[in-house]
Amino acid sequence: MEQTAASPAAAVEGASVLMGRSTPVLLSGVLALAGCLGFAGPLRAQAPLPADPLATIDADAPLLTRDADGRVTVRATRITTPISIDGRLDDSAYQEVRPITDFVQQEPDEGAPGTERTEAWILFDDRNIYLACRCWDSNPEGIVANDMRRDSQNLNQHDSFGVHFDPFNDGRSGFYFYMTPVGGARDAVTTDARPNNNWNGVWDWEGSRFDEGWIAEMAIPFKSLRYRPGREQTWRIQIRRLVRSKNERVHLTRLSAAWGPGGWNRMSEAATLVGLEAPPASMNLEIKPYVNSSLTTDVTRTPVLRNDFDPEAGFDVKYGVTKSTTLDFTYNTDFAQVEADEAQVNLTRFSITFPEKRDFFLEGEGAFAFGRVTGGSGPESLIFYSRRIGLAGGQPLPVIAGGRLTGKAGPWTVGALNIEVDDLEAVDAAQTNFTVLSLRRNILRRSSIGGIYTRRSVSTIAPGANDVWGLDANLGFFDHLNLGGFVARSRTETLEGDDLNYELQVNYDSDRYGLAIDREVAGENFNPEVGFLRREDFRRNFLQARFSPRTTTNPLVRKWSYEASVDYVTDNDNRLESRALVGEFQAQLHSGDSLTFRLERLHESPTDPFALEDVVIPPGSYSFNNAVVSVDAGQQHRVSGRLSLEAGGFFGGFKQTAEYNGRIDLGPQLGIEPNISLNWIDLPQGAFTTTLVGGRTTFTMTPRMFVSALVQYSSTSILTNLRFRWEYQPGSELFVVYTEGRSTLPTDGTELQSRGLVFKVNRLFRF
Repeated sequence: MEQTAASPAAAVEGASVLMGRSTPVLLSGVLALAGCLGFAGPLRAQAPLPADPLATIDADAPLLTRDADGRVTVRATRITTPISIDGRLDDSAYQEVRPITDFVQQEPDEGAPGTERTEAWILFDDRNIYLACRCWDSNPEGIVANDMRRDSQNLNQHDSFGVHFDPFNDGRSGFYFYMTPVGGARDAVTTDARPNNNWNGVWDWEGSRFDEGWIAEMAIPFKSLRYRPGREQTWRIQIRRLVRSKNERVHLTRLSAAWGPGGWNRMSEAATLVGLEAPPASMNLEIKPYVNSSLTTDVTRTPVLRNDFDPEAGFDVKYGVTKSTTLDFTYNTDFAQVEADEAQVNLTRFSITFPEKRDFFLEGEGAFAFGRVTGGSGPESLIFYSRRIGLAGGQPLPVIAGGRLTGKAGPWTVGALNIEVDDLEAVDAAQTNFTVLSLRRNILRRSSIGGIYTRRSVSTIAPGANDVWGLDANLGFFDHLNLGGFVARSRTETLEGDDLNYELQVNYDSDRYGLAIDREVAGENFNPEVGFLRREDFRRNFLQARFSPRTTTNPLVRKWSYEASVDYVTDNDNRLESRALVGEFQAQLHSGDSLTFRLERLHESPTDPFALEDVVIPPGSYSFNNAVVSVDAGQQHRVSGRLSLEAGGFFGGFKQTAEYNGRIDLGPQLGIEPNISLNWIDLPQGAFTTTLVGGRTTFTMTPRMFVSALVQYSSTSILTNLRFRWEYQPGSELFVVYTEGRSTLPTDGTELQSRGLVFKVNRLFRF
């Protein structure tokens, strides 16, 4: 089971534990190799293509048409001279091609024209697709853009301009790219409206300000996308602009306000893009070698490591089997550059999950999605949880090699993954092969059926292998109704029978009303060893109802929300294990801020004792009440984020909690993101306090270069992760990472537990 970061060695997982193999290298060697590879310039430095004599710009042809049913078609324009990506809009194409200006609101007034003028261009040549925007703003002083770091989650609440492509024109998947006035940028791949925000594409962008607004320019290489074969292409496209001072979102097409910011991931509602011509076929081959080094000390291992030095090298290969199918191969895989996990406070008797951060598992992860419809409650089980691969006992396992095939063939989505992981005596882990196969078929407008198979060649609890297979369906009806479910079965040699896991879900999610119904059952012997199971042998029933009226006259509040839910869990003999009755009230303000108040009536019936800190909770039946109030402040404020206070009963005693997670704005280049969680707990068995105080400080030199420091203090450890990242050209990076873990237990003082210094450089070659 995945465990919380309870020790320094386990909690430094992101930068020292998430290394598939602990791999050191001399800094001088790294820099020498980087010099040999050559730090080429960005995309804008490419030589222009020869002019196409057949390429002409028709200034009178309509660029956007909207039919009586609201369906939108936009036309891309071929250009003969590449755009210079400098944020100035002074290339001749911007004078020769008229901009698209017909954008409609999603928020606050669904379907109404945008209140600020937005001028957008869609251009292309034989290398790139160019997106540009002149974003006029009647209140330029109110533009929110205080973080320029690439992939920062803060960008979701900044003024931004973005494009979302569906190159397969199936309304299911896509690639999106967006940026802010100060050059902060983010990209993602989406599958069935679910984004993978950790995907990093190769593209170029630049932003700038002018007296009455700001400018965005992007160049997205065709090589960074996947699409159907053929010269002439018909895609889907969505363009979005966020005016943060008004909390206003506008798009090319009308989107329901109920879908929120994620509405632009619904490519079934996007516009049709015509006039686009793909470049001639190329080799579609990418090779990315790396070298790295680290000095590693870890006194929690057996045997103890002290200043262990071990230079390493490896490579990744990406080959486009077709324009829509990609084969990836990785050798001697290394994840030394990955940021450390943020510690979590776990005051339950269950395991918790951590997000995946390793690039190899993040790219193409949508092809392996299984069993969850949009909305509803969180999962009790995951059939595939990638962090089962390459990690054991809080330690990294050496990843020898692996391959992955992902892509589309007509209505089919295919995913195949095979990873060979080496043994590690320190955690008694044997060499193991992991296999995941997934196949999905699109049906109707936004529905799908599919299946998955996972295999671990060496089971962790029995001789032989562990296998799981399952079938699922996700059915979308009308605009707001989703039905879904899955059935899965595991096979482990010593566990016979009672090995099924199934779930049925219904979710209706409109702007004014919401309803979610969920039933999930797992047998006593269901054992997904390449997945995650929060609890075993259970039946779970969940019901949630919501009423969210909008206001028309209130000068402060845009929307009220009233929500009630019941979560009822028993074992398969119908013995009550957990019950939660929750009522919640929320006021969403026009500014984007919100205030939430929640009341909870909770019940827990543990059958075995479990420990919280030094206190052991005995088996029994516990009922208690709880109240939570939280305030969410948007990033137009210098201090933003969520502050919550909680008080109530807790396993026969009392618990008080104060938490803050947000950002302190010190300018677009410097920001502090505190994370504070304090719990005061008084139980019949004893009283204790849990403290988690941390923060990430980031200084961004350019959108492609930053240094960050993540420091976390808890009741048991102090964890430090310093990370420098420089994308010296699109897709090629240099990293320097320092990690340290120290104990804060009274018996240890601040004794060193682990330390690592890593240098890594990679270089992307595209053919």
